[in-house]
Amino acid sequence: MSITKQKKGEIIKNLSDKFSKAKSIVFLGFQGLTVKEDEELRNKLRNESIDYKVAKKTLIKRSLKEVKIEDVDDIELEGPVGTAIGYDDEVAPARLANEYAKTNKKLKLLGGYISNKYLNEAQIKALAILPGKDQLRAQLVGTINAPVSGFVNVLAGNIRGLVNVLKAIEDNKK
Repeated sequence: MSITKQKKGEIIKNLSDKFSKAKSIVFLGFQGLTVKEDEELRNKLRNESIDYKVAKKTLIKRSLKEVKIEDVDDIELEGPVGTAIGYDDEVAPARLANEYAKTNKKLKLLGGYISNKYLNEAQIKALAILPGKDQLRAQLVGTINAPVSGFVNVLAGNIRGLVNVLKAIEDNKK
């Protein structure tokens, strides 16, 4: 059944609004997914504040052009395509879709955009294995804190040594 021009315009406007606010857009091939599997994927993405929209490829491309994203004509998308749109964390849509694709081989990462730059399937998969923002921040804090912790342990070691010497002297006197 064909979509009316008015409905297509609404879809393009809706997608354009979402794309203009997005930090990352990941294209997903979902051919063969059951309704239950698709709903499970949507719930995982929704829990991380990621929108998941399905539309015709021509409407997706028009929406991308409308928000001035480059290289739209060069995109090769096959089969039915869904878009995972991330607003907070650039890596989250790719990471979550890749995690789901590991358990469900029907879902495929097709490519996407990070900061208006197109990434192909291999680049998106490489991005998907990176840790999330919160985990990277925790690693950074741990790395910054490591020298301070080491210095505190060195200082505490001297005090511990002094205490042990005093304890040994006390034991000798008894």
